[in-house]
Amino acid sequence: MDLLKAMTVFVRVVETGSLTAAAVACDLSPTMVGNYLQALESRLGTPLIYRTTRRQKISEFGKVYYERCVQILGLIGDSEGLALEHHATPRGRLRVTAPVVFTNECLIPELAGYSERYPRVELDIVATDTLVNLFDDGFEAAIRIGTLTKPDVVARRLAPYRLVLCASSAYVDAHGLPATPQALSEHRCLMYAYPPRSEWHAAPPRWMLNGPDGRVSVTVEAGLKIDNAEALRRAALRGQGIAMLPSILVNDDIREKRLVQILPEFAAPERPLHLLYLREGQQSPKLRSFIEFVVERFGASAA
Repeated sequence: MDLLKAMTVFVRVVETGSLTAAAVACDLSPTMVGNYLQALESRLGTPLIYRTTRRQKISEFGKVYYERCVQILGLIGDSEGLALEHHATPRGRLRVTAPVVFTNECLIPELAGYSERYPRVELDIVATDTLVNLFDDGFEAAIRIGTLTKPDVVARRLAPYRLVLCASSAYVDAHGLPATPQALSEHRCLMYAYPPRSEWHAAPPRWMLNGPDGRVSVTVEAGLKIDNAEALRRAALRGQGIAMLPSILVNDDIREKRLVQILPEFAAPERPLHLLYLREGQQSPKLRSFIEFVVERFGASAA
């Protein structure tokens, strides 16, 4: 016997006043209603309703049991409603990691809009350029630069990550502008020191540029290496050399002429940028909301 169904039928019999009316309310036949009621009374070992061909009367125990059934069925309904609300409304703690520059320059300025849209999601963001393992390191999503090799991870393509060569006016006044990519080898260059868990960690001191005649590879002298892009930017602003920096970090400096773009006809190759999350059967509402938000704000179509 389906106990909850039997309890529901019993409540409807009491509330409607007859087995026939309860059958209509429960979309059952009167015979099935009688069977449920009889099975429930057999389970409890006492009559719930005294029935004749013309009328019915609830027993004293039936009155008490009816109140309990109403309470129990109400709690079940509330619990199911809570579950539906939980699945429909993004909520809870969401742990995300992203590169430092992207976090500072792109993600943080947009998070007010996300929090306004999803106020019940608590974002825990770790800004790091070190590659992480989503499962082992406890992240639900990651924004990463570079190529992808893990089959257990879903990758949503975002607008590519662009780099630009630049130096301060003071450096240019003192050392001149390189006329060709090969001339960069004669200048003091500021390079980013990639973390150990990065595909560029072991790369030689070489800059790749795309020019009118194709790709050019230039070996440069790393006069200074720093593992922080903002620190590298500050070094360039102080005239310490030529740096290859993320465009999102130095666009304002170039526009305000604090920095000068070097070799503007030669562009650094774009680096792929992806939003990553584990390949699971069902996403939580909070993760789904973050995926939709990031793709909307930073997807390839939003570039």
